[in-house]
Amino acid sequence: MILWILLGVIVLLVLWVAVIYNGLITLKNRTKEAWSDIDVQLKRRYDLIPNLVETVKGYAAHEKELFEKVTQARAAAINASGAAAQAQAENALSQALRSVFAVAENYPQLRASENFQKLQDELTDTENKIEAARRFYNANVRDFNIKIEKFPDNIIARLFGFQPMELFELESQEAQSARQPVKIQF
Repeated sequence: MILWILLGVIVLLVLWVAVIYNGLITLKNRTKEAWSDIDVQLKRRYDLIPNLVETVKGYAAHEKELFEKVTQARAAAINASGAAAQAQAENALSQALRSVFAVAENYPQLRASENFQKLQDELTDTENKIEAARRFYNANVRDFNIKIEKFPDNIIARLFGFQPMELFELESQEAQSARQPVKIQF
């Protein structure tokens, strides 16, 4: 009788560990999948940037330094690894792209160009998709990190070496300006 009870407890313990472990694996794989969605959109963005730069170059050839800055920021973003480094590189690239669009404002014929408009629309669409993929990824990271920190799941997570994942946080222009002190003039 004691042997059956002991055997039952061992089976329940093994099942409990298996359920928690499988839940952790599921969340980890969903998070990896979500990161690959971000990666696809970032690659699309990287492919659009040279076309955009070439289009603007035709109208604003004297902005060589700006184009080099965009090219360097793009290269840094492509080579970044890890969510934090990727986010930092993407923020720098976004700033460089804002400069390109600011320069484009000075050239009405460029803004009227169908090719420029199409590239700008595609880039805006891609930025929106990156934002949606980022939110999905961060939700999965949040769920995974909560699971590996909650008791009793944290025991199994520690036992199998699960580590917290990093959020992918991009600074939007609105978020950056919202953090700036408000200037009050009388």
